[in-house]
Amino acid sequence: MHIAIIMDGNGRWAARRQLPRSAGHRAGAKSVNRIVEAAARRGVDTLSLYAFSAANWQRPPGEVSALFMLLRRYLVSQTQRCVEQSIRINIIGRRDRLSPTLLELIERSEAATAQGSRMLLRIAVDYSGQHSLIETCRRLPAGEAVDRARFAEVLAAVDHSAFACPEVDLLIRTGGEQRLSDFLLWECAYAELLFSERLWPDFDEPAFEQALQEFAGRDRRYGRLSGPATARLGSG
Repeated sequence: MHIAIIMDGNGRWAARRQLPRSAGHRAGAKSVNRIVEAAARRGVDTLSLYAFSAANWQRPPGEVSALFMLLRRYLVSQTQRCVEQSIRINIIGRRDRLSPTLLELIERSEAATAQGSRMLLRIAVDYSGQHSLIETCRRLPAGEAVDRARFAEVLAAVDHSAFACPEVDLLIRTGGEQRLSDFLLWECAYAELLFSERLWPDFDEPAFEQALQEFAGRDRRYGRLSGPATARLGSG
């Protein structure tokens, strides 16, 4: 099972408490720890988290710096914990605009956790689904016969993905907004979408469990008829 989460609402969480936005991002980082561990316990194969979009470069420089500081802190503090829990870390997205120090931390964390087999934790940093699709098309040789598997292979290389991951089963967005915001556009082709009113720092394990229960009750038909309808159709 592949779950993707758009972690939205840190700034509004802070504003409601008359705190700086950085306080909301720090609270959101604690939610990351909770949900990563909850997902691993529930047997999720792949968890993709939207940490920093390509559009987020437009935010104030101080906020951008704070977000990257939190990412560095996460890699430093959680890599060994992920090793112990057999969780593999993979940072997806562009790397040409990241600092050498951060790149070194990313490569170190990915190497240290490369043998993790319990769950793949993908953290999207400087990520844009549109950019990924355009770059994938640009890299495909002219005239090459391309099927879905080949396209996914090149897309994985563009995104620095550990491998061509399966498509997203469930996409959760917190914070009340109802849009994809340029996240995993190819992988979410048939994803079930769940929008939570909870702000990300308030999204805890019970909320995550509730999302899984709602997902379990959905009828995923992939363009086909549901079971009972198919039976009625076949009965004459």
